[in-house]
Amino acid sequence: MRVDKHSKAASLKQRLADNELTIGSWVTLGHPSIAEIMASAGFDWLVIDAEHSAIELSEIQLLIQAMDGQDCPAIVRITSNDANQIKRVMDCGATGVMVPMVNCAADAEAAVSHTYYPPKGTRGVGLARAQGYGAGFQEYLKWMDNHAVVVVMIEHKDAVENIDEILSVPGVDAFIIGPYDLSASMGMPGEVSHPDVQDAISRVCAAGLAHKKTGGLHVVEPDKDALYGLIDSGYRFMGYSLDTRILDANCRQDLGEIRQRHA
Repeated sequence: MRVDKHSKAASLKQRLADNELTIGSWVTLGHPSIAEIMASAGFDWLVIDAEHSAIELSEIQLLIQAMDGQDCPAIVRITSNDANQIKRVMDCGATGVMVPMVNCAADAEAAVSHTYYPPKGTRGVGLARAQGYGAGFQEYLKWMDNHAVVVVMIEHKDAVENIDEILSVPGVDAFIIGPYDLSASMGMPGEVSHPDVQDAISRVCAAGLAHKKTGGLHVVEPDKDALYGLIDSGYRFMGYSLDTRILDANCRQDLGEIRQRHA
Protein backbone atom coordinates (compact mmCIF):
# COMPACT_ATOMS: atom_id res chain seq x y z
CA MET A 1 0.00 0.00 0.00
CA ARG A 2 1.05 3.59 -0.55
CA VAL A 3 2.12 4.36 3.03
CA ASP A 4 4.74 1.60 2.89
CA LYS A 5 6.63 3.29 0.04
CA HIS A 6 9.87 4.82 1.18
CA SER A 7 12.25 4.92 -1.76
CA LYS A 8 11.53 5.95 -5.35
CA ALA A 9 7.96 7.10 -4.74
CA ALA A 10 9.05 8.93 -1.63
CA SER A 11 11.99 10.61 -3.35
CA LEU A 12 10.47 11.68 -6.68
CA LYS A 13 9.12 14.97 -5.32
CA GLN A 14 12.56 15.88 -3.97
CA ARG A 15 14.28 14.85 -7.19
CA LEU A 16 11.96 17.15 -9.10
CA ALA A 17 12.66 19.97 -6.65
CA ASP A 18 16.39 19.39 -7.13
CA ASN A 19 15.97 19.47 -10.95
CA GLU A 20 17.47 16.00 -11.29
CA LEU A 21 17.06 14.17 -14.58
CA THR A 22 14.31 11.57 -14.40
CA ILE A 23 13.12 9.43 -17.29
CA GLY A 24 9.71 7.84 -17.39
CA SER A 25 7.30 6.38 -19.90
CA TRP A 26 3.58 6.00 -20.61
CA VAL A 27 1.31 3.04 -19.91
CA THR A 28 -1.78 2.89 -22.13
CA LEU A 29 -2.60 -0.82 -21.91
CA GLY A 30 -4.58 -1.93 -18.88
CA HIS A 31 -2.87 -5.24 -18.12
CA PRO A 32 -0.79 -5.19 -14.89
CA SER A 33 1.97 -7.25 -16.51
CA ILE A 34 2.69 -4.38 -18.91
CA ALA A 35 3.15 -1.98 -16.01
CA GLU A 36 5.19 -4.53 -14.07
CA ILE A 37 7.55 -5.17 -16.99
CA MET A 38 8.10 -1.47 -17.66
CA ALA A 39 8.52 -0.66 -13.96
CA SER A 40 11.05 -3.44 -13.49
CA ALA A 41 13.02 -2.10 -16.47
CA GLY A 42 14.08 0.82 -14.30
CA PHE A 43 12.03 3.85 -15.33
CA ASP A 44 12.08 6.59 -12.70
CA TRP A 45 8.29 6.95 -13.00
CA LEU A 46 5.46 5.78 -15.20
CA VAL A 47 2.40 7.69 -16.35
CA ILE A 48 -0.85 5.76 -16.45
CA ASP A 49 -2.65 7.46 -19.30
CA ALA A 50 -6.33 7.77 -18.44
CA GLU A 51 -6.76 10.62 -20.93
CA HIS A 52 -5.96 8.92 -24.23
CA SER A 53 -6.58 5.24 -23.51
CA ALA A 54 -9.40 2.86 -22.59
CA ILE A 55 -8.04 2.28 -19.08
CA GLU A 56 -10.74 2.31 -16.40
CA LEU A 57 -10.45 3.25 -12.72
CA SER A 58 -10.37 -0.35 -11.48
CA GLU A 59 -7.52 -1.04 -13.92
CA ILE A 60 -5.68 2.05 -12.71
CA GLN A 61 -5.54 0.60 -9.20
CA LEU A 62 -4.23 -2.73 -10.51
CA LEU A 63 -1.56 -0.94 -12.54
CA ILE A 64 -0.52 1.10 -9.49
CA GLN A 65 -0.28 -2.09 -7.45
CA ALA A 66 1.99 -3.62 -10.08
CA MET A 67 4.20 -0.51 -10.10
CA ASP A 68 4.32 -0.44 -6.31
CA GLY A 69 5.64 -3.99 -6.39
CA GLN A 70 8.58 -2.73 -8.45
CA ASP A 71 9.03 0.49 -6.43
CA CYS A 72 8.11 2.71 -9.38
CA PRO A 73 6.17 5.95 -8.81
CA ALA A 74 2.79 5.98 -10.57
CA ILE A 75 1.55 9.27 -12.00
CA VAL A 76 -1.95 9.22 -13.46
CA ARG A 77 -2.73 11.51 -16.37
CA ILE A 78 -6.40 12.30 -15.88
CA THR A 79 -8.87 13.42 -18.53
CA SER A 80 -9.44 16.90 -17.10
CA ASN A 81 -8.75 19.09 -14.08
CA ASP A 82 -11.55 17.39 -12.16
CA ALA A 83 -11.68 17.14 -8.36
CA ASN A 84 -13.46 13.79 -8.36
CA GLN A 85 -11.05 12.17 -10.81
CA ILE A 86 -8.01 13.38 -8.88
CA LYS A 87 -9.49 12.26 -5.57
CA ARG A 88 -10.23 8.77 -6.87
CA VAL A 89 -6.86 8.08 -8.49
CA MET A 90 -5.02 9.43 -5.45
CA ASP A 91 -7.16 7.16 -3.27
CA CYS A 92 -6.05 4.25 -5.48
CA GLY A 93 -2.52 4.98 -4.32
CA ALA A 94 -1.08 7.13 -7.10
CA THR A 95 2.12 9.02 -6.35
CA GLY A 96 0.63 11.98 -8.15
CA VAL A 97 -1.34 13.34 -11.05
CA MET A 98 -0.59 14.85 -14.43
CA VAL A 99 -3.24 17.46 -15.21
CA PRO A 100 -3.99 18.42 -18.84
CA MET A 101 -4.77 21.88 -20.18
CA VAL A 102 -3.50 23.95 -17.29
CA ASN A 103 -3.82 27.33 -18.97
CA CYS A 104 -3.69 29.83 -16.11
CA ALA A 105 -2.74 30.19 -12.46
CA ALA A 106 -6.30 29.39 -11.36
CA ASP A 107 -6.11 26.04 -13.19
CA ALA A 108 -2.82 25.22 -11.46
CA GLU A 109 -4.22 26.23 -8.06
CA ALA A 110 -7.24 23.98 -8.63
CA ALA A 111 -5.03 21.00 -9.54
CA VAL A 112 -3.01 21.39 -6.35
CA SER A 113 -6.13 21.91 -4.25
CA HIS A 114 -7.80 18.79 -5.66
CA THR A 115 -4.74 16.70 -4.74
CA TYR A 116 -4.35 17.65 -1.07
CA TYR A 117 -6.58 17.43 1.98
CA PRO A 118 -7.50 20.58 3.92
CA PRO A 119 -6.02 22.91 4.98
CA LYS A 120 -3.62 22.74 2.03
CA GLY A 121 -6.35 21.69 -0.39
CA THR A 122 -9.97 20.68 -0.74
CA ARG A 123 -9.74 16.96 -1.50
CA GLY A 124 -12.43 14.87 0.13
CA VAL A 125 -11.25 12.42 2.77
CA GLY A 126 -11.98 8.72 2.41
CA LEU A 127 -10.47 5.37 3.35
CA ALA A 128 -9.23 3.40 0.37
CA ARG A 129 -6.06 1.68 -0.77
CA ALA A 130 -3.86 4.76 -0.39
CA GLN A 131 -4.76 5.02 3.28
CA GLY A 132 -4.19 1.31 3.93
CA TYR A 133 -7.97 0.83 3.77
CA GLY A 134 -8.15 2.84 6.99
CA ALA A 135 -5.32 1.21 8.94
CA GLY A 136 -2.69 3.68 7.74
CA PHE A 137 -4.52 7.00 7.55
CA GLN A 138 -2.11 8.98 9.72
CA GLU A 139 0.89 7.59 7.84
CA TYR A 140 -0.76 8.58 4.56
CA LEU A 141 -1.30 12.13 5.82
CA LYS A 142 2.43 12.47 6.41
CA TRP A 143 3.28 10.81 3.11
CA MET A 144 0.92 13.01 1.10
CA ASP A 145 2.22 16.28 2.48
CA ASN A 146 5.84 15.31 1.81
CA HIS A 147 5.69 13.22 -1.34
CA ALA A 148 2.56 13.74 -3.48
CA VAL A 149 3.38 15.11 -6.94
CA VAL A 150 1.43 17.51 -9.17
CA VAL A 151 2.54 17.81 -12.80
CA VAL A 152 0.85 20.43 -15.00
CA MET A 153 0.58 20.06 -18.75
CA ILE A 154 1.42 23.12 -20.82
CA GLU A 155 -0.33 22.47 -24.11
CA HIS A 156 -2.19 25.61 -25.15
CA LYS A 157 -1.15 29.03 -26.36
CA ASP A 158 -2.92 30.59 -23.37
CA ALA A 159 -0.70 28.56 -21.05
CA VAL A 160 2.38 29.93 -22.81
CA GLU A 161 1.14 33.48 -22.24
CA ASN A 162 0.46 32.71 -18.58
CA ILE A 163 3.47 30.49 -17.93
CA ASP A 164 5.10 32.68 -15.28
CA GLU A 165 1.91 32.80 -13.23
CA ILE A 166 1.34 29.05 -13.61
CA LEU A 167 4.82 28.10 -12.47
CA SER A 168 4.59 30.49 -9.51
CA VAL A 169 1.75 28.49 -7.95
CA PRO A 170 2.90 26.68 -4.78
CA GLY A 171 2.46 22.92 -5.02
CA VAL A 172 3.25 22.61 -8.73
CA ASP A 173 6.16 20.16 -8.80
CA ALA A 174 6.86 19.91 -12.52
CA PHE A 175 5.50 20.66 -15.95
CA ILE A 176 5.43 18.82 -19.24
CA ILE A 177 4.80 20.37 -22.64
CA GLY A 178 2.21 18.88 -25.00
CA PRO A 179 3.51 20.00 -28.41
CA TYR A 180 0.68 18.56 -30.50
CA ASP A 181 -2.14 20.25 -28.60
CA LEU A 182 -0.03 23.38 -28.40
CA SER A 183 0.42 23.44 -32.16
CA ALA A 184 -3.33 22.89 -32.63
CA SER A 185 -4.15 25.81 -30.35
CA MET A 186 -1.89 27.96 -32.52
CA GLY A 187 -3.80 27.01 -35.67
CA MET A 188 -1.24 24.57 -37.04
CA PRO A 189 -2.16 21.12 -35.70
CA GLY A 190 0.69 18.64 -35.82
CA GLU A 191 3.24 21.17 -37.07
CA VAL A 192 5.37 20.82 -33.97
CA SER A 193 8.54 21.82 -35.85
CA HIS A 194 7.06 25.14 -37.01
CA PRO A 195 9.23 28.05 -35.81
CA ASP A 196 6.32 29.66 -33.95
CA VAL A 197 5.61 26.43 -32.05
CA GLN A 198 9.28 25.98 -31.25
CA ASP A 199 9.47 29.58 -30.03
CA ALA A 200 6.53 28.94 -27.71
CA ILE A 201 8.21 25.80 -26.36
CA SER A 202 11.42 27.75 -25.81
CA ARG A 203 9.48 30.38 -23.83
CA VAL A 204 8.09 27.69 -21.56
CA CYS A 205 11.51 26.13 -21.07
CA ALA A 206 13.03 29.52 -20.20
CA ALA A 207 10.27 30.18 -17.67
CA GLY A 208 10.90 26.80 -16.08
CA LEU A 209 14.55 27.69 -15.58
CA ALA A 210 13.64 31.11 -14.20
CA HIS A 211 11.19 29.65 -11.69
CA LYS A 212 13.38 26.62 -10.94
CA LYS A 213 10.61 24.26 -11.98
CA THR A 214 11.58 20.96 -13.54
CA GLY A 215 10.06 20.46 -16.97
CA GLY A 216 10.19 18.27 -20.01
CA LEU A 217 8.59 16.76 -23.04
CA HIS A 218 7.22 13.39 -24.05
CA VAL A 219 9.26 11.77 -26.86
CA VAL A 220 6.49 9.63 -28.30
CA GLU A 221 8.52 7.52 -30.70
CA PRO A 222 11.26 5.37 -29.09
CA ASP A 223 13.97 7.63 -30.49
CA LYS A 224 16.99 7.78 -28.19
CA ASP A 225 18.72 10.52 -30.19
CA ALA A 226 15.68 12.78 -29.86
CA LEU A 227 15.66 12.15 -26.13
CA TYR A 228 19.38 12.93 -25.84
CA GLY A 229 18.91 16.20 -27.71
CA LEU A 230 16.18 17.39 -25.38
CA ILE A 231 18.16 16.42 -22.30
CA ASP A 232 21.14 18.35 -23.68
CA SER A 233 18.80 21.33 -24.11
CA GLY A 234 18.08 21.34 -20.38
CA TYR A 235 14.90 19.31 -19.98
CA ARG A 236 14.91 17.10 -16.90
CA PHE A 237 11.43 15.52 -16.69
CA MET A 238 11.50 13.34 -19.76
CA GLY A 239 8.93 10.87 -21.05
CA TYR A 240 10.38 8.19 -23.31
CA SER A 241 7.78 6.64 -25.62
CA LEU A 242 4.90 4.43 -24.45
CA ASP A 243 4.06 0.77 -24.20
CA THR A 244 2.36 0.43 -27.59
CA ARG A 245 5.01 2.36 -29.54
CA ILE A 246 7.89 0.48 -27.91
CA LEU A 247 6.20 -2.83 -28.72
CA ASP A 248 5.28 -1.85 -32.27
CA ALA A 249 8.61 -0.21 -33.17
CA ASN A 250 10.71 -3.08 -31.86
CA CYS A 251 8.59 -5.71 -33.55
CA ARG A 252 8.71 -3.91 -36.89
CA GLN A 253 12.43 -3.18 -36.70
CA ASP A 254 13.47 -6.68 -35.71
CA LEU A 255 11.12 -8.40 -38.13
CA GLY A 256 12.23 -6.09 -40.95
CA GLU A 257 15.87 -6.98 -40.32
CA ILE A 258 15.04 -10.69 -40.15
CA ARG A 259 13.07 -10.57 -43.43
CA GLN A 260 15.84 -8.61 -45.15
CA ARG A 261 18.53 -11.04 -44.02
CA HIS A 262 16.61 -14.06 -45.23
CA ALA A 263 14.98 -12.58 -48.33
